[in-house]
Amino acid sequence: MKKLILALAIIFCAIYSVNSQESHFGVKAGVNFASIGGDDTEDADGRTSFHVGVLAELMFTDQFGIQPEVLYSSQGAKAEDSESGFTAKGELKLDYINVPILAKYIFSPGFSAHLGPQIGFLTNAELEYEESFGGETISGTEDVKEFMNDIDFGVAGGLGYKLDMGLFFNARYVLGISDINDDDDSDYSQQNNVFQFSVGYMF
Repeated sequence: MKKLILALAIIFCAIYSVNSQESHFGVKAGVNFASIGGDDTEDADGRTSFHVGVLAELMFTDQFGIQPEVLYSSQGAKAEDSESGFTAKGELKLDYINVPILAKYIFSPGFSAHLGPQIGFLTNAELEYEESFGGETISGTEDVKEFMNDIDFGVAGGLGYKLDMGLFFNARYVLGISDINDDDDSDYSQQNNVFQFSVGYMF
C-alpha cells in the first residue's frame, strides 16, 4: 500500500507541477512479453503475463507533452533443463507497481511516440518449481522477495495510436538498467526487459 501511495504521489506531483495546455486521463491494460537479461540468462525463456493501470496525458503544445502512468505489471522469466532423466522447470514471477514518466510527441494525426524513465516498486516475488526424476515429481512455490531489489529502474519507449473517440493502442519496450538481485557484493547482474502491447481509453 505504501508503494502504491508513493507511485500515485509521483503522478499527482507531475500533473500539478506543469502548466499543460490540455489534459486527459485514461485507463489501459494489455499483455506483457517479459524476460530477464544479463549474467547467466542464456537458457531463460520469456514469460507472458499482463499489465493494467491509469495514465494522464498533459500536452504543452499540439504536438508535445508528458504522459505519466501508474501500472501494475507482472514480469519475470521461465527456465527448463533436462539431463539424464532429470527434469527441472522454474518460473520466476515478479510483480511491480511501475511508474513511467514519458515525453510524448505527436508526429501525425493520431500517431505518437513516447520515451522516458521508469521506476518500479516490487510488490511480490515467487519462484514456482517442478523437479522430476525416476518417476517422482516434486513441486512447490517459494517466496524469494528477500533476494530481490525493491526498486527497479528502466527506460521505456514506444509508439501509440489514438482514435478521436478516445480509444488508443500502444506498443512499448522497457529496457531494465538496474540489477533485480539484492546482492551488492556480487558482480552478478540481471535486468528486467518487457515488450508491452496495450489498449486503453482516454477520457
